[in-house]
Amino acid sequence: MIDNDMNGNSIAVQVNDLRRTFGDFVAVDNISLSVRRGEIFGFLGPNGAGKSTTIRMLCGLLMPTGGTGTVGGFDINKESELIKKVIGYMSQKFSLYDNLTVEENINFFGGVYNVPKEKKIERKEWVLNMAGLKEERHALTRTLPAGFKQRLALGCAILHDPHIIFLDEPTSGVDPISRRNFWNLINGMSQAGTTVFVTTHYMDEADYCDRLALIYRGKIVAEGTPTDLRRKHMTRDVLEVNVDKVVEAFNTLTFHKIEAAIFGSTLHVVVDDEETFRERISSVLAESGVAVKGIEKIPPSLEDVFVTLIEVS
Repeated sequence: MIDNDMNGNSIAVQVNDLRRTFGDFVAVDNISLSVRRGEIFGFLGPNGAGKSTTIRMLCGLLMPTGGTGTVGGFDINKESELIKKVIGYMSQKFSLYDNLTVEENINFFGGVYNVPKEKKIERKEWVLNMAGLKEERHALTRTLPAGFKQRLALGCAILHDPHIIFLDEPTSGVDPISRRNFWNLINGMSQAGTTVFVTTHYMDEADYCDRLALIYRGKIVAEGTPTDLRRKHMTRDVLEVNVDKVVEAFNTLTFHKIEAAIFGSTLHVVVDDEETFRERISSVLAESGVAVKGIEKIPPSLEDVFVTLIEVS
């Protein structure tokens, strides 16, 4: 049961003016979005922006305060129990049982999701292969590295082969290589036709997504493909400034009303014109005793786009 838009393209998730309040606090502020079947939709924003609250409403775990929506064609306000049967959900704190073996965890979640008896063995072997845990099937889950636990958690969440999966901060707390491997798995599922709705606060993961919505303080501040967001919202130049004292440099540029953000050991400085500001940046930093090792124009990252958007919102 999947909705269809006016052009005949299937819609897996549709939300209109979705709202959730907790007392006087507005966690999700009248957001609207749609996710097409088979795409990877990224829901990006800092911690506390409203991502997890939104995903819990879409999964039928939290009732909206206002607004309407469907997931897999089912009404989020009236058919939450039906939604739970057709989706996969991996939360930030997805609970594997550390005192069970890998295989015992898979068996347990197979029962939770009512995987048909004739499919249980096939699906279990699929999870073990996908997670690279065939040789560790009898190992206690607590002995696994974080990246393998993450893949096992994903496998347990999709044992019942759902058409739509919701992943809430799935790569939080794992190393960069494990994050990349995990995204390879997500891409494979998308290519096989599964719809993936994923939340993350890692802006560098945006380019793995087909489309994105950027959320800040409960509101969607931009939506589109990664390329569209860069083209539409970054009309100015981005300079990477390499300095010896990054915090002092940031404070100095901010004092002189030059838009800057710290990126690791460098600064990203957003300017109206590269040539005009190169000399000014070098000058004000030199006057403050900060040594400039280099200034280079770079393509804008999605984090540059996000910083620009929230500064004007």
